[in-house]
Amino acid sequence: MKFIVIDGLDGSGKDTHAQLIKEKYEKKGSVILRSHPSDDNPYGIKAKKALLGRGKLNKFRASIYYALDVIRSVHMYYGNADTVIFVRYLMGVAYLPTPLAKLFYRVFTLFLPTSDYMIFLDLKPEEALRRLKNREDREIFENLEDLIKVRKKALLLTEKWRVINNSNSIKEVHREIVSFLNGQ
Repeated sequence: MKFIVIDGLDGSGKDTHAQLIKEKYEKKGSVILRSHPSDDNPYGIKAKKALLGRGKLNKFRASIYYALDVIRSVHMYYGNADTVIFVRYLMGVAYLPTPLAKLFYRVFTLFLPTSDYMIFLDLKPEEALRRLKNREDREIFENLEDLIKVRKKALLLTEKWRVINNSNSIKEVHREIVSFLNGQ
């Protein structure tokens, strides 16, 4: 099984690139694509609801329900296809204060599967915000101040990740992702 993780700031193109990767690997066998928070279980639904709320309590709720949604996905889908792709997997911890983000990241990487194919799509917060401007439902972290903070924390945690600059065209970024996934 090939386990691929795509993460990055809101607006960084995670779902777009995950879908392109899925299409590539469907030609080789079965593929499961899970994007978090997912809308098919109570944890994902509650995480999304908290993300659309306001205030510190909703930020905390979003992080907790998001983690439960991811753990559920690992339990249900990890290992059940030739290729498993998770969008928003470990970097959700970057929504927490820095000391907690580091701690939870370490704990999650001890108990949840990691991969040689973990990709962080990096994007300047200003560009992420520009891409998000037409989104109907703005999430709690989709403002310049939070995007800057979340990006900084996430980049602290990407030691074993392939960080890809996603300010280029979709085609150029996809070419770099495919090259990485092919071991080049």
